Amino acid sequence: MVEKSRPVLVLAYPQPADARVLVIVAPLTSQIRGLRGEVSIGKPRWLPKISAVNVQGLASFDPGKLTRRLGTLSVEQYDTVKAALRELLRL
Repeated sequence: MVEKSRPVLVLAYPQPADARVLVIVAPLTSQIRGLRGEVSIGKPRWLPKISAVNVQGLASFDPGKLTRRLGTLSVEQYDTVKAALRELLRL
């Protein structure tokens, strides 16, 4: 089975004092349904379509699986993602 490369938003990158060496990510999607857990990021120049961050799809994996950096979100977009995570996790 071949793994397909998917764009993700890196939320946390492992630090030396962390219990596990895992990167935590939220997937980006162009299949926007307008549901809770989707944070619109518009159409960044580094993505082919209008997209959203799916904060309900959090995952963690070995940082060696990250292949390349596509771009960055604005401070405002990242703040919106953090707010959506706080709401979703009731923090």
